[in-house]
Amino acid sequence: MPGETDDQLIYRVTKDKDIIGSWNDVADVLNQLLGTHYGESKFRKDKATFDRMLNANRDMFVDSDKQLQDIRIAQRELEKTRKKIQTEKLEYSKWLREDARAEMVTEKICNAVRELKTLDIPEYIPPIHDHKSYLLCLADAHYGIEFEIKDLFGNIINEYSPEIFETRMWDLLNKVVQIVNKEHITELNVWELGDGLQGVLRLNSQLMKLRYGIIDSSILYANFLANWLNELSKYVRIKFQMVIDSNHNQLRICGAPKNAFVDENMSKSMLVLIKARLKDNKNIVILENPTGMDYSVLSTYAVLGIHGEVPNIKTAIDEYARAYQTHFDYLIGAHCHHKTNVEVGIDAECLTVRSIIGVDPYGMSLRKTSNPGASLFEFELGQGLTTQHSIKLN
Repeated sequence: MPGETDDQLIYRVTKDKDIIGSWNDVADVLNQLLGTHYGESKFRKDKATFDRMLNANRDMFVDSDKQLQDIRIAQRELEKTRKKIQTEKLEYSKWLREDARAEMVTEKICNAVRELKTLDIPEYIPPIHDHKSYLLCLADAHYGIEFEIKDLFGNIINEYSPEIFETRMWDLLNKVVQIVNKEHITELNVWELGDGLQGVLRLNSQLMKLRYGIIDSSILYANFLANWLNELSKYVRIKFQMVIDSNHNQLRICGAPKNAFVDENMSKSMLVLIKARLKDNKNIVILENPTGMDYSVLSTYAVLGIHGEVPNIKTAIDEYARAYQTHFDYLIGAHCHHKTNVEVGIDAECLTVRSIIGVDPYGMSLRKTSNPGASLFEFELGQGLTTQHSIKLN
């Protein structure tokens, strides 16, 4: 500054050390301004000397209450500036961590897709118009978990593992193919209604062994589902939809409550992998609804698919209708791991489907048990839902 001595310059710059950075940064600034080559210790000692002199002669410099008040205001402003810089540094570090984590997930999934073997794409099945529509709903696979539940006499009530999941899914495919052949079904809607992964939603998840981490589980589950759909498409044309938001697929980052990070959901990544695997299969159409739910008009009846984490499935259909200003004839959910049917009007029902996992330790703690399974629904023009194939799995 004009008329400023070297000592005044050194004192002014060293006072702002916390804003500038380290003492080495302060030395770089002062050496550049003074044309010197001192080490940081020289300026650090100068600052200490200035502070001692100021404290020893404070009364000489402060000759009024106003001057003292001005100094205190300046000190507060300096502290506010320091806090702003600290906050900016924390936010920048947080952004770097989040960005690196997102890149890591993306890279791992992309690498996994590249390493997967090419699917054997079936022959094209031409579409045929039918006055009936068919919908297969499967849900709550909770892939990656392992447990065994026994009764009072040591008999196994239910056990589960990735291998048992695959066995049940192939059993489901065989039973669906039997229905397809028997009913002469040419097009089948397939809805995955959420909780494909176990995730780390609750601490009680740790009471059951988790074989894989969330990312590995999502890759393995999505790849299996793609292979499963590809195999099923050898027998019938498929329109596939996947519920994006479900409580176990949702990431609870840093212990945050549910819905704190609504976009952080592994279903998005899994759907990307499924689409990449099935992109050359002309017998499969993958539909995505902007709400993240499943929706189709089946034989003129509007059917909405949700994961099902709602207080009351019976009243939920009206709540969704009002929220989205759309009429729904049927609401189908999962989440509760057991099958229910509630008639709410003429050709109008609310339904839930069984889970692939079946009863788990958490369900047993609530004394809620059910068979593993899935449901295949038949809708007919002018009749609504006419047939429900309740498929049980071992």
